[in-house]
Amino acid sequence: MDPAIESMLGQLGLDGNRARFYVAALEIGEAPVAEISRRSGISRTNAYEVMDRLITDGLISRIQRGTRVYVQAQDPFVILRRTEEQRRIAEGLVPQLRSLHQRTGNKPRVRYFEGVEGITEVLYETLSCRSGKLCGILAMAELLETPGLEVMQRYIQARIKAGLSLHVVRSTSREAGPLWPTSRTERRLLRYAPDSLDLGMTTYVYDDKVAYISSRREHYALCIESVEFAAFQAAMFESLWRISTPSAPTSSLSQPARR
Repeated sequence: MDPAIESMLGQLGLDGNRARFYVAALEIGEAPVAEISRRSGISRTNAYEVMDRLITDGLISRIQRGTRVYVQAQDPFVILRRTEEQRRIAEGLVPQLRSLHQRTGNKPRVRYFEGVEGITEVLYETLSCRSGKLCGILAMAELLETPGLEVMQRYIQARIKAGLSLHVVRSTSREAGPLWPTSRTERRLLRYAPDSLDLGMTTYVYDDKVAYISSRREHYALCIESVEFAAFQAAMFESLWRISTPSAPTSSLSQPARR
């Protein structure tokens, strides 16, 4: 079997013998179990167990012809339907699980992450925002170093796709060229803090969470889950927002200016 296909099927939860048996059934068409077993390299004893699991998964059909058992693979489109159904179930389940998680005690939850991977993880976690609005303080020069422009551009597209708006305050002292302005299509409102304020650390406030992203020098991210702390930081952000100067909307640019 093509290793790339095997790898992708594994990512969809169809790994090992199940993947090999299903692909062999697709290639041969309707055939006895013994033939599928030989084609897939699975012992005949194990093949019947694998077949039963694939029938449960809805990926193959069992056909009885006299004393012989034949196998017929279902159209691969069933994999897409299965994934969509799993997503539908997850979308209904996750809010319930989050509710249970939020009721487990009143202590805040503090998580510390290191390096680009940790920073990126905290950044993408903001996409779970339930209110639809992120409040951010962006230290632009630092973000372009860590996690970097490419990561940030992918994140912005993911935020837009998720339907999340961003109210953001930045310091002119931390700018790195005409990048990420106020934009209706990119769901972003930008204001600049008074010149006396040097906002050198990126912060996102949303729901009951506050996320901090450091500069490349310290290279860490911090996520604090606390209703009271998030409410306090949201109030601080609103105060900063009111004293900051709105930026006129311009065309969004994909690359920073050279410094």
